[in-house]
Amino acid sequence: MKILLVEDDRTIASGLEYSLKQEEYETLVCHNAASAQEVIHNKIQDIDLCLFDLNLPDGSGYDLCELVKKKQDIPVIFLTAYDDEVNVVMGLDMGADDYITKPFRIRELVSRIKTVYRRYNRHTQPKNTIEIDSIQINTLEGKVYKQSNEILLTALEYRLFLIFANHIGQVLTRAQLLDRIWDVAGDFVNDNTLTVYIKRLREKLEDDPQNPTLIKTVRGMGYKVGE
Repeated sequence: MKILLVEDDRTIASGLEYSLKQEEYETLVCHNAASAQEVIHNKIQDIDLCLFDLNLPDGSGYDLCELVKKKQDIPVIFLTAYDDEVNVVMGLDMGADDYITKPFRIRELVSRIKTVYRRYNRHTQPKNTIEIDSIQINTLEGKVYKQSNEILLTALEYRLFLIFANHIGQVLTRAQLLDRIWDVAGDFVNDNTLTVYIKRLREKLEDDPQNPTLIKTVRGMGYKVGE
């Protein structure tokens, strides 16, 4: 795996490059946004995953993430000194797949890298059936089953659940869900309507809708399906 690491602190960057090399990752290191942009424009096809520091002397990891996602569908993990809700949600809204707060242990970072990359590979490989716990989605038929029994969903309920199923383990903000439903459905869906549809999905799919284990609420951030 080839990783693009953008970190302005040369000591941290050098340490990460060495540690990742020990894990048999090839690392391309940039120390500012300008050099990272050049790599993204010219070599992004050779990159498998990106690690972006949020605060750079000449730009932001947010902007780099946005640029990457326009060029190539590869995972992005933010390295941030800030663990407050605003920064985390903003990063996820930009399309980041995960974040890790400094200081962190290299084993934790490697674990995050493996998890995100494995999740990405699983979701980018086309298949006709998606399984989440006791739920099966047949994407060819457009049908959802629970323990082999078909669960009747409306078109919008199905589209919403399919969005979750295509991002297993990833926190999706309400803004992301609204944008993606709009893109796919072409129907106007407001924030209150989204709440109603999530409630309906839980009533149809959860064993105990009052204590959901399938569609989980991540306080202050959004929702997540799966680990």
